[in-house]
Amino acid sequence: MYLAPLNYDRFFKKVFSHLHIAKAFLQDFLDVEIEEIESLEKTQFLTHESAKLEFDFRCKIKGTDIIVDMQQWYKPDVIKRFYLYHCASTVLQLERLPEKKLPVAQPDKRSKTKDYRIVSPVLTLIWMVNDNLNFTENYAAYSIAPENAISFLQNEGLWQNSSMKEVIEMRNNIVKTLNKKDKELDFLPKNRLIFMFQSNIVQDEMLSKYYKWFDFAEKTLNKKNQKEDFELYEKDAVLKEIMVLINKKGLDKSDFDYIETEDEHIELINRTLEGEFIKGEESGFVKGKDVGFVEGEEVGFVKGEEVGFVKGEEVGFVKGQIDTILRLHKKGKTANEISDLLDIPLLEVISIIEKHK
Repeated sequence: MYLAPLNYDRFFKKVFSHLHIAKAFLQDFLDVEIEEIESLEKTQFLTHESAKLEFDFRCKIKGTDIIVDMQQWYKPDVIKRFYLYHCASTVLQLERLPEKKLPVAQPDKRSKTKDYRIVSPVLTLIWMVNDNLNFTENYAAYSIAPENAISFLQNEGLWQNSSMKEVIEMRNNIVKTLNKKDKELDFLPKNRLIFMFQSNIVQDEMLSKYYKWFDFAEKTLNKKNQKEDFELYEKDAVLKEIMVLINKKGLDKSDFDYIETEDEHIELINRTLEGEFIKGEESGFVKGKDVGFVEGEEVGFVKGEEVGFVKGEEVGFVKGQIDTILRLHKKGKTANEISDLLDIPLLEVISIIEKHK
C-alpha cells in the first residue's frame, strides 16, 4: 500500500480539514469560483436527548452552508440519515442568528426575536462510494420544489391527452411559481441534497472536471496500490499534497489498526449482503415460478430480493458490529475509543462488551 484509502472516514476528514483542499474539490464539482471559504463546527449536540451529529466536513461559501459526507457502504437509512444532517445544518444556524428588537405594548414582555432573514440555504453533498441508488448518472440532485411542478411531471393523463398549447400554458404557470421571490420564497429551492456516485463517475468516459477526485479515491481503495498508480496526478498540486497527507510513510500504528478494522468490517458486511442477496433472489424466483414465470419474475423476484437484502443487511450489520467491537476490545481499545471509532453509542458498546465477557 502506497496511499491510505481516501474513502475511509479518518483519512477523508484528515484531508478535508485543509480548507484549500476542500475549496479545490468544491470548485471542481460545483464548477464555481470560490473567493472565501469558512470552516464550520463539525461536531454538534442538538438537544440533550439527541445523538451526537458529526459531519465529515462542513463549511460556508457564498452565503451557503455546505456539508460533504462520505458513505462507504450500503445502508438502508441513507436518504433519511442525510436529510436529517441537512436539516440539522439549518437548525444549527440558530446559534449564529442576530437578534432584532420589536416594539411591545408591555415593557415586561420579551422585545427581541431572532432575525431569520439571515438563515442561509444548505447544500449537502453525499459522496457515495459503492452504492449508486440504482442511478446510472454521475450524481442525483434533489431540492424543495413547488408541488404543482411535481404534479405536472407525474400527471400521465396530461402528457397523453393534452394539447401542446395546454402543456405550455401549465408549464408557464409553474415557472411563475418557481420565480416568485415574495418574502424570499426563492430560498426554498436553493436547499439541495446531491448524491455523488463514485462507482459511476470512475466509468465516465466524458472525464468531467471533478472526475480526478473520484478516480484518485477509487485507486486508493486498492489495498495493493503503488506509487505508479498515481503518476497521472503527480503534477496536480492539490492531489500531490493529498498524497503526502495519506502516504503510508506518515501513518502511525493507530492508523494501520483503523485500516485493518475498517477492512474487516466492510468485508464482513459485503459478504453478508452478498449471501443474503443471493438467498433472497433464489427464494423469490422459485416462489414466483409457482404462480407463473412472468409473475414470478415481476413479483417474487423483486420481493425476494428486497426481503432477503434488507434482512441480510440488518442481521449481518448488527453481527458485524458485535464482532468488530469485541475484536477491538480484545486488542486493548477502551469502550470510549470504540464508540468514537465506530460511531456507536457508548452505552451500546459497554453493553455488548459486558454481555460477551
